[in-house]
Amino acid sequence: MRVLSCRHLLVLAVVLAGVVRVASGQMMPGAPAEKPKAAPAKPGTAVAASPPAKPQTVEEQHAAVQKKIEEEEATGFRKLTILFFHEHSPYRSVLLAVVTLVVLLVLKKHTTRLMRRYAETHAQNPENVQRFLKTWHTLWKFVIGVFVILALSGSLKLMGLSAAFLGMMLGWSLQAPVTGLAAWLMIVLKRPFRIGDRVIIAGIIGDVTDITLTHVVLNQVGGTVGGEEPSGRGVLIPTAILFNQVIMNYTLDATTMLDEVPVRLTFDSDYELARTIMIAAASEVTADIIAETKQEPFTRCEFFDAGVLVRLRYQTLAPRRQDISSQIVERILKGFKEHYPAVKYCYPRSVVRYRWEEE
Repeated sequence: MRVLSCRHLLVLAVVLAGVVRVASGQMMPGAPAEKPKAAPAKPGTAVAASPPAKPQTVEEQHAAVQKKIEEEEATGFRKLTILFFHEHSPYRSVLLAVVTLVVLLVLKKHTTRLMRRYAETHAQNPENVQRFLKTWHTLWKFVIGVFVILALSGSLKLMGLSAAFLGMMLGWSLQAPVTGLAAWLMIVLKRPFRIGDRVIIAGIIGDVTDITLTHVVLNQVGGTVGGEEPSGRGVLIPTAILFNQVIMNYTLDATTMLDEVPVRLTFDSDYELARTIMIAAASEVTADIIAETKQEPFTRCEFFDAGVLVRLRYQTLAPRRQDISSQIVERILKGFKEHYPAVKYCYPRSVVRYRWEEE
């Protein structure tokens, strides 16, 4: 469907003005107006001054406007203002509709240009921009149509009250869709995550595969298996809930993240040897990451009831987190096996000792 041009909308406004005028019972110029007969006053009673009747016919409206101009001795711009925008002016409703139409069309043009420019440069999926702009144009058509019809009443007060009521009703009835569009705009403008990022939303871990106007699509990580391996199960999260959720992005400001492999050693193990084996294993697996980030693997240790807990920490890539940690564990197992019993694992076990005693 083609978008209505300004000329078509102006013609529509004039036609609607005529329909409203005829429907309201206004008479054509030259036709006599039926004036209500006043009830005769009772003898001895004071007659209260009644407010002047509102002009009904076009001739009466013209006469009221001319009287106002003569009373104020208006000239120039003031005369034009009274002639076209006075409350009794027969041109007020049509001109108000035309002014409303022009203002809204200019506002739509400039806001649409700004939204298109920013969305096209920041949106991660070009199809979403076209869908958003289609919804944007439809919303503007509805708003322009409603305000032009309200402007034909010729009352600014009615326009304000109707706009407030309409906004309240739309906000209540379209709360979820409007919130979803606002959340999509937030993603485009703020970029809390991008396609390909690993995030946690509403307690679900996944890799972002698509961002639409209504949903964020995740390739779930875990869920069907233990650890952080992509399961291939798609999860659709409504964008409307993003304002009420804590979003965790594994790599918001960097391409890597910190990970660790915990190892439990016995108290009599050679800690320095174990530490050397662990750091060598991590350095070998993450050599390309170390070259990029300049951050070497390191260890942190702490005591627990049965031994020493050593945490091997290193930089990793979120999509390969499970694979990298698995390779490091394999190399640590091999190194510890070669240096047994200098390095021993601490694991839960029970030892029963029997002692013979003679009576």
